[in-house]
This record gives sequence, C-alpha cells and structure tokens, in this order.
Amino acid sequence: MSGTPIRALATLQARAMRTARHRRPVARPGARSMSGERPVIRLWMPLTALFLILSPFAFLLLIVAVFVPWPRGVSPLDAVLAVGRVLLSLGGTEIDVQAPDALVRIKIV
Repeated sequence: MSGTPIRALATLQARAMRTARHRRPVARPGARSMSGERPVIRLWMPLTALFLILSPFAFLLLIVAVFVPWPRGVSPLDAVLAVGRVLLSLGGTEIDVQAPDALVRIKIV
C-alpha cells in the first residue's frame, strides 16, 4: 500500500502529458499559422456597455408600448422589465462568429 499514491500520481502525470501532446496551439490575432488554419480572435464585451448601447431602444419600446393595446392585461412596464431580465441573463454567453479570415469568439461578461 505504500506505493499506491506514487503510482496514482505517475498515472495522472502520464495522462496529462498525453493530452498535452494532442492539444493544438491557439493562434494569436493577426498571426497566420503555417498549416493554413484561421487565427482565433477572442473578444469580451461587458454587460454595462451592452446596456448603454441598447438603452435607447428600451425607451423607444416603452413609448411604443404605452400606445399599443396589450392583450390579457400585460402592463408595458412589466414587458420592459422582462426584456431587462433577459439582458441580465446574458452574462457568460459565448458567441462564435466565423469570418473568412479568422474565427472570432465574443464572450459577454
């Protein structure tokens, strides 16, 4: 029983080395790899900036919602708050955009 933890550690190290050998390197933005693969560009967008960009549309939606008759008693304020909840739930979303020259990954944080 004295050699069991050492054997387990050696097995874990060997497994980690095998997976590290098969892992492909990630290309840096603007760099072209020798194998002809497209570079991966990673971007992140904070939700605060997204809210600032989309806030004029929320106000326009509220103005339109006041004059449109709502079925089944849904208030315009509840509808706008529901849209806000959907935007708040976008945190952690990853979007992959395939451009001809690169693969763009956008993460909303």
